[in-house]
Amino acid sequence: MKRKLAVKAKQSSLKSNKNKMPTPGSGKTLQMTKAAPKSNSPAQNPEFTQAVQNYEAGLRALQERKFDKAKALFQKVISSGIRELSDRASVHLNACNQHLARTSVEFKTPEEHYDYAISLMNVGDYVTAREHLEKLVKTNAQADYIWYGLAVLDCLTGHSEDALKGLSEAIRLNPANRFQARSDSDFNPMADDPRFTELLYPEPGAPENSVYGKGSDY
Repeated sequence: MKRKLAVKAKQSSLKSNKNKMPTPGSGKTLQMTKAAPKSNSPAQNPEFTQAVQNYEAGLRALQERKFDKAKALFQKVISSGIRELSDRASVHLNACNQHLARTSVEFKTPEEHYDYAISLMNVGDYVTAREHLEKLVKTNAQADYIWYGLAVLDCLTGHSEDALKGLSEAIRLNPANRFQARSDSDFNPMADDPRFTELLYPEPGAPENSVYGKGSDY
């Protein structure tokens, strides 16, 4: 009988303690706080997305050497005010401005322009030199020295086929270029090419420019 009373007393104690347990809002328990609403991440920001698209398009234009287009796109990125993109866009914008400054030089004569292109070639800026020479040949297609310069550039940059075509055209316009090319060390990379030898030392009675014929694909 005493044992049952002890069990009942224990159960009564548990019920009493249960009633005394702190309830929500009593200040005695940690309440779960609601998560703060997520702010829009940069990727969800339309302005950020647009700036990224402009930046990537600017890089593509820069790689394609469309400097005017690239410049405009990088300027849009900078004006967006998004610092992580603006800083990088500023670097590329400076590159565009430097290149545009070089290519916007005005020349009084084609000869002066040609000399400038050759000076670029001499310092190893083959890409810019090609831009100037190709621009020159479009407006002065009958100038043999421009074709000769393009042939030298193509030889130095490993474009043997184009070099032979350009040299062939230069010789067609002015046969004296054949003799100049024979002693021009810039053509040394093609010295062992039989087509180059045939062009500079044609067999007696062979038609002029028998390697590629008249004209060029430039």
